[in-house]
Amino acid sequence: MSNKLLAPPISISTAPFNQEAYFPDTEASSSTPTASNRPSLQVPSSPTATSLGGDTLRSRANSFNSEAETTRSRANSDVKTVPSTYEGDDMTDEEALRPDKRNPQDFQVIDSPFAFSPGQLGKIVNPKSLAAFRALGGIQGLEKGLKTDITAGLSVDETSISEKIGFEEATRSKRAKETLGPRPVSPEEVIIPKDEVPGQYHDRKRIFKDNRLPTKKSLSIWRLFWNAFNDRILMILTAAAVVSLALGVYEAVGQARTPEEPQSLDWVEGLAIEIAVVIVVLVTGLNDYRREKQFVALNAKKDDRQVKAIRSGRSVLISVYDVMVGDVLHLESGDSVPADGILIDGHGIRCDESSATGESDAMKKTGGQEVWTRIMEETATSKLDPFIISGSKVLEGVGTYLVTSVGVNSSFGQIMVSLQTETEDTPLQVKLARMANWIGYLGSAAAGLLFFILLIRFLVGLPSDNRTSAKKGSAFLDILIVAITIIVVAVPEGLPVAVTLALSFATKKMLKENNLVRHLRACETMGNATTICSDKTGTLTQNKMTVVAGVVGSNLHFARDPAAESEDDVLTFPTAFARTSTSVKKLLLQSSAINSTAFEGEEDGTTTFIGSKTETAILTLAKEQLGMGPVAEERAAADVVRLIPFDSDRKCMGAVIRLKSGGYRLLVKGAAEILLANATRELVDVSAESLQERSLSDSSRRQLSLDINSFASNSLRTIAMLFKDFQQWPPVGAETVEGDPSAAVFEDVFKEMTFLCIVGIQDPLREGVAKAVKRCQDAGVVVRMVTGDNVTTASAIATQCGIKTHDGLVMEGPKFRELTDEQMDDLLPRLQVLARSSPDDKRILVSRLKHLGETVAVTGDGTNDGPALKIADVGFSMGIAGTEVAKEASAIILLDDNFSSIVSAIMWGRSVNDAVAKFLQFQITVNITAVVLAFVSAVSSPDSKSVLSAVQLLWVNLIMDTFAALALATDAPTEKILDRKPAPKRAALITTNMWKMIIGQAVYQLVVTFTLYFAGFSILGYSSRVNNTVDTNERSDLSTLLHTELNTIVFNTFVWMQIFNEFNNRRLDNKFNIFEGVHRNYFFIVINAIMIGGQVMIVFVGGLAFQIKRIDGTQWAICIGCAVPCLLWAVILRCIPDKYAATLFAFAGKIWLAIARPTIRVLALVFRPVATGWRALSRTLFQPALRFCKRTTSRTSRKKEAQNEAELDEEAGNTELRPRKVPQVSHELPRQPPPITLTTIN
Repeated sequence: MSNKLLAPPISISTAPFNQEAYFPDTEASSSTPTASNRPSLQVPSSPTATSLGGDTLRSRANSFNSEAETTRSRANSDVKTVPSTYEGDDMTDEEALRPDKRNPQDFQVIDSPFAFSPGQLGKIVNPKSLAAFRALGGIQGLEKGLKTDITAGLSVDETSISEKIGFEEATRSKRAKETLGPRPVSPEEVIIPKDEVPGQYHDRKRIFKDNRLPTKKSLSIWRLFWNAFNDRILMILTAAAVVSLALGVYEAVGQARTPEEPQSLDWVEGLAIEIAVVIVVLVTGLNDYRREKQFVALNAKKDDRQVKAIRSGRSVLISVYDVMVGDVLHLESGDSVPADGILIDGHGIRCDESSATGESDAMKKTGGQEVWTRIMEETATSKLDPFIISGSKVLEGVGTYLVTSVGVNSSFGQIMVSLQTETEDTPLQVKLARMANWIGYLGSAAAGLLFFILLIRFLVGLPSDNRTSAKKGSAFLDILIVAITIIVVAVPEGLPVAVTLALSFATKKMLKENNLVRHLRACETMGNATTICSDKTGTLTQNKMTVVAGVVGSNLHFARDPAAESEDDVLTFPTAFARTSTSVKKLLLQSSAINSTAFEGEEDGTTTFIGSKTETAILTLAKEQLGMGPVAEERAAADVVRLIPFDSDRKCMGAVIRLKSGGYRLLVKGAAEILLANATRELVDVSAESLQERSLSDSSRRQLSLDINSFASNSLRTIAMLFKDFQQWPPVGAETVEGDPSAAVFEDVFKEMTFLCIVGIQDPLREGVAKAVKRCQDAGVVVRMVTGDNVTTASAIATQCGIKTHDGLVMEGPKFRELTDEQMDDLLPRLQVLARSSPDDKRILVSRLKHLGETVAVTGDGTNDGPALKIADVGFSMGIAGTEVAKEASAIILLDDNFSSIVSAIMWGRSVNDAVAKFLQFQITVNITAVVLAFVSAVSSPDSKSVLSAVQLLWVNLIMDTFAALALATDAPTEKILDRKPAPKRAALITTNMWKMIIGQAVYQLVVTFTLYFAGFSILGYSSRVNNTVDTNERSDLSTLLHTELNTIVFNTFVWMQIFNEFNNRRLDNKFNIFEGVHRNYFFIVINAIMIGGQVMIVFVGGLAFQIKRIDGTQWAICIGCAVPCLLWAVILRCIPDKYAATLFAFAGKIWLAIARPTIRVLALVFRPVATGWRALSRTLFQPALRFCKRTTSRTSRKKEAQNEAELDEEAGNTELRPRKVPQVSHELPRQPPPITLTTIN
């Protein structure tokens, strides 16, 4: 019996491809000369392909079609593998580089010495196009056309370029099918000048621009003034003041008056209000302008970083802003690609392009020369990807690439320019804005109630009012202005501003203390951190590593200071290496120099090793003891087949080299105990020239384990080196990497290795680390060490730092990750050291700590630390040793990699929270006092006037919203700020102690001001003076004058109480020294001097504008004497225990709720019909109009869109370069071959 399986018809043809026969409705393209004789694989169109327009398996970046490089053959089948094509291989060069309609200016460059324009170079990667790469002449054409050298990079002496190169000359190699031959190693003696050459890269910057993105256009100062004025309440107040001014002028000029009647000066108040509004707007606008400038400077610093480039044949570190088109940049695992380009050469490079193109899979990269060779051989496929995309991350591998587009011309630059957005508010700003709204609602309710009370009184008195209409209108406007001004004072718009001021001040100061804040919310969050998970290397230690001890083979021990070692057979470095043979030295040299990603370069004008400090320490040993020459020469002399990058999970890295004998050697370097577990052989004699091996005996393994533990107990990092020789690569039977048959799976070959040596690397503790850890612990912050070192090393260093205590727990990462969530939660309070941990262990640790309610800060420097840095409440990356991926995932960058800087971040974070709390306490006190005083005095006054006039209230508003915010937000933290525990995540904005001070001070100020206002006339003897005056007119005038004088005393006393209370608010605890550190806060001193000077000037020269009268020395003494006790009253309030205050407030709150809830229900019941009626009225009146507007707008927009499309079609019709027709896939199956029948026989 046989089963017949029908397959779709397949036709394999090696004859010239007849496009017209297959696609009769399309024109055959003749753009590529070789397209007609290329063997091809013809398959019928599938329904899926047809339904998708023939564009199946297209990547999200629209880069290539994901077509298979070869057809998969079946067993016992006659189907043969045939080459496929890449997208665009049938394009002409003109089509591949056709200018875009939207940015033709990028393709038109005047007086360019280069062969290519920015637009043509952009065609390579946006989208990825092998056709454009071919049209530009491949890697060699780019090298010629950009006047660079893919080995030596740009010359540091380049300024302007006199010799021009044309497009034809640069791309000539593509027709000659030239290939790049071997290039000489760049000489190491090339000296790069430390100072920048004047006019350096002038023409490159002119044509291709630099690697800066245009900064988001900051608001002009005039716009900031408008924003400050564009407040609804302030604009209503201004309008009312204008009307008041107009009426006042009309009274003074337009109305007749008797000779004995004084000139009307009612216009002065309207003018004074306008001037006060202008001053408020100017001060607010200037304050915002200063803040904007600070954040622009911070962002410029935040985005700057160092990248590794090759210039004049030397590897150097340059700013990312200084990257030029034509630069040759290094790529390493963890790098964030700064500019678009083409890979020159590399080993195992894979990139994560998800942030740039949306591709979620790691993209394997192929060297540009290999791609060019494949294109010339006509075997290129769409899977070849030499394109390096800016914004992508290097996941693994090392290599170099040629920069082709920078800044706004790069693909990522264009995305970032389009995505520039406003700075988001921090959580504290959001909370305070919400609180400000509620306070504003209460103030508005009080103002509305006052307005209705005074309005009813005004209306009731109208029948008996004999004043002129203008005076009546002026009186009504006075009522309105006072009510509006109370709203202005009640709305605490300074609260969010205070946070911004505190954050801008703190971030600026933190930058000076080596904390670069990338996200503002981290600054305030760090103040409440409860635990820190810190790396060891570079954070707790100096990251200045040196090899101080080691063992070659299993018995040749050496140390920098043999006298310090207990064994007698420990040799000095020179003696030990003198006893090793040349072949062993060569093997050590290969393991040190070739199996390494560090390189020789310049820092601060001196030649040094750049890269991982562990690797630089080993390279230094090789240079001093093994006679290593320049690293570039050592690597050039070796035939490197593959580099295996360091992996934090397996804790090692490797390299494969081709030996002169024809075999291959795998070199592995990594964590000593892990490598020792994979070693089964050792060298017989390290002094013998021949590398004879034998099985690693149990005694040798025990001795090596003891050596590792001995080194680790002395806080040394232990690194081992192994090797293994193979006849071929990949070895016979080894599993290969999917998609790369030339690469073996590392785990499949990393076994039965030969042990070579162990080195012990010393990394001294940073000075002050133990003290910093102690300060954290005193502040209630638990410090945990998370390290990749073994348990012994980690425990020894943690004990030195003070992290490890006698009852603390030390655990290894592999054991930790096997625990259940419940087991982790049980032991986490005691866990102090997590050794041999992977980045995933760190991520798990952070997530479980957050689950327990901790506010977690974590440090990280590697690419794989990104997830832990992201999920932590505050992520710290290393500015020196950190990868770009880690820096982008972090919220704060430690510029000096120092743990002490984290302590500084805690102090400034707490300082920000304290500054906001101080200002909140101050402002709510002023709000309560000012609103209650203005309300009560206006209601009780016979003429409905508040004791605080509108202009006076605006001055008070300026004091509390701007001046106080500046003064209280600029207190620098002291060491004592770490003497308290961190606040819980859900702690209230206003604490019990703050409520105690707010209510206590408000009560005192109201008692004093009400006493002066209601009883001051009698207390100060004004009543007797008025009563003793006989003449009625004189008595009336004297009474008015004395009331104005009394109001001046009340106003002056009120302002001075706020000034003294500002000193009270410098402390949030119950301690008495409110002047601590005030002499160091120059902002506070200057702003208070301005406030005091302004108040004195107002009293002396304010006159009619402020509706006050100049007072004498005795009255000044009364004002100051009533205000100073604010300081003494604060001492009494601080003596009241917070627990008693909390009990009292809880009782008062219950009474308030018992009264307020029924009242709110009654009001809701009364006003609900009104609201319902208003909604119905608005629907009836406004909804039709809104619908009409929407319909009109949509109709207009549709017309505009149709017009634009017509214009585009017309423009496309007139253009000379017409788009080529896309072949339409036929819906009918071609009628060429019959179906292939596959028969299976059972």
